Amino acid sequence: MDAAFIIETIVKIVVILLIFSALAGFGTYFERKVLAFMQRRLGPMHVGPYGLLQIMADGIKLFTKEDIVPQNVVKPIFKIAPVITAATAFMAAAAIPFWPQFTVMGYTVHPIVADINVGILYVLGVMAIGLYGPLLGGMASANKWSLISAARSAAIFISYEVITGLSLLAPLMMVGSLSLIDINNYQAGGIGNWIVWSQPVAFILFWIAAFAETGRTPFHLVANDHEIIDGFGTEYSGMRWGLFFIGEYANMFFISFVMAIIFLGGFGDGTIAGAVQLILKVAFFFFFFLWTRAAWPDVRPDQLMWLCWKVLMPIAVLNVIVTGIVMMF
Repeated sequence: MDAAFIIETIVKIVVILLIFSALAGFGTYFERKVLAFMQRRLGPMHVGPYGLLQIMADGIKLFTKEDIVPQNVVKPIFKIAPVITAATAFMAAAAIPFWPQFTVMGYTVHPIVADINVGILYVLGVMAIGLYGPLLGGMASANKWSLISAARSAAIFISYEVITGLSLLAPLMMVGSLSLIDINNYQAGGIGNWIVWSQPVAFILFWIAAFAETGRTPFHLVANDHEIIDGFGTEYSGMRWGLFFIGEYANMFFISFVMAIIFLGGFGDGTIAGAVQLILKVAFFFFFFLWTRAAWPDVRPDQLMWLCWKVLMPIAVLNVIVTGIVMMF
C-alpha cells in the first residue's frame, strides 16, 4: 500500500464528509423552496436574496442552541444515538462511485473510497445499522412519544429492508456482481441498456422502499408531528438534533445515487456527459423526495405494514422467481 493511495483515500473521505454535510444544509434550502412554491408561501421565497436568509438564520440557531440533556434519560445512549445516525449515513458512501475515474498529471483518480466486490451489500448493511440511531435515541429519551417512535422505526426499517433486498436481487442476478462499478458498466452503451427497462417492477419496489428507509412522506411515521411530536428527536436540541437531520438528508442523497446507478445507467461509459447525467438523475430522485412531502398525506402504521407484507413482499418474491425462470431459458 503506497503513500499515494493512502493520501488519495484520506482526501476522498474528507471531500465526501465536507460536500455531503454541506448538501444536507442545501437540501433543506431546496426543500423550503419546493414546498414554498407548491404552497405559495412567501417567506422561503423572498426573505433575503433567493430566500437564503431564512436558511442562514436556522443554521445559526442550530449551532448556537443550548445542548440540553433531560434528567431521566439514559445519558450514554442518549448522546451516542445521533452520532450513529450520521456516521452510518456517511459510512454507506464508501462503496458508492460518485463520478467516473479521471486522470490528474498522469495519476488515475477513482472517485470511490472502496470499490469492494460486495458494494451494494455493504451499503444496505450499513444503512440498516443506521436504524439503531432513532431506535436507541427513542428508547433512551424517557419519553412516551419517543418510545412510540423507536418502536415504529424498528418495525418500518426492518420490514422495508426486506423489500429493498428482494427488489435488488433480480437486477443482481442479471449482472452477476454486487459491485456498483460492475453494475454501472453492465448498463454502458446507451439508454437502451438501462436495467429499469428489464426490471421495472424491481425499480418501483426499490423506489417505494426508499421512502420508508429514509423516513420521508408518505412514510414519515417515525417523527410524525401531528401524532408523536418529533418522535425520537423530541428530547434533542442543538447539534445533537442536527446530526439526526444531517443523517436523514445524507441518506436521501446516497439512496438517490444507488437508484440512479443500479436502474438508470449511472454515469454510463464514464464520459463527462455521463457524469453530468448521473448528477441530474440524482437531482430528480431528490426532488421527488421533496415533492411527495407537499403532495401526499401520511399513511397509518397499520397501512404501511399491510402494504409491505401483503402487497410488496409477494410482488418482490414473484419478480425474483420470474427473473430466475427467464434467465434459465
